Amino acid sequence: MKKIMWFLAIIPVIVTSIVLPFMPDTIPMHHDLAGNIDRWGSKTECFIFPVIILFITLFWHLLMRAFEKKAAKGKSEKEQMEGASNAKFLGIVGIAQALMFGCMHYFILYSSFKEAELGSSGAVDIAKVSCVLCGLLFIVLGNFMTKIKKNGVAGVRTSWSMYNDVTWRKSNRIGAYCFMIAGILTVITTAFLDGVVSTVLMLIYVLIAAAVVVVYSKKVYEQEKEK
Repeated sequence: MKKIMWFLAIIPVIVTSIVLPFMPDTIPMHHDLAGNIDRWGSKTECFIFPVIILFITLFWHLLMRAFEKKAAKGKSEKEQMEGASNAKFLGIVGIAQALMFGCMHYFILYSSFKEAELGSSGAVDIAKVSCVLCGLLFIVLGNFMTKIKKNGVAGVRTSWSMYNDVTWRKSNRIGAYCFMIAGILTVITTAFLDGVVSTVLMLIYVLIAAAVVVVYSKKVYEQEKEK
């Protein structure tokens, strides 16, 4: 799984290296909220995002190793299973984010090339692309949230959800549903609205999902504490 994650993380660097010689020396590097170009820069700046992707991938890689070591050193079968399960989930997170950021970078490269060629903005609505990719990411990760074992790194981590295995399982199950719904709503609304409005709505969906999860987590905790 780590090999797949690193493969996906390295591709943006390779793609950028291949297309850079064909790009103009100066390209759009930033847009305002209205989508207008407000900064131009050197085409070599295109390597910044791929490098960031590599560092994020390294972060997930190190977390995976930590859980793999925990699984190997686990004194009980439960600890070993928890460590292995969480390492696998983090691998899925790493693969999903590398794929998402990679796709985003390819759209940015294309948009920068076309806008430099045309001398104006509007080739691709990057905010809209980002919303669709984030929505898909929420759906994918939500689908795997129910498989996370109790830990302090991934999943729904409130003081209430961490109370015991029951509160953890129920909190993450509702969290999975909420974030999958947030992802579906994000993809649907983005298909009909522009990038700025879609981004605002996506943040609203995520905040509502988080609020529902926190409230439910506390409710489950109170039920367990009464037993």
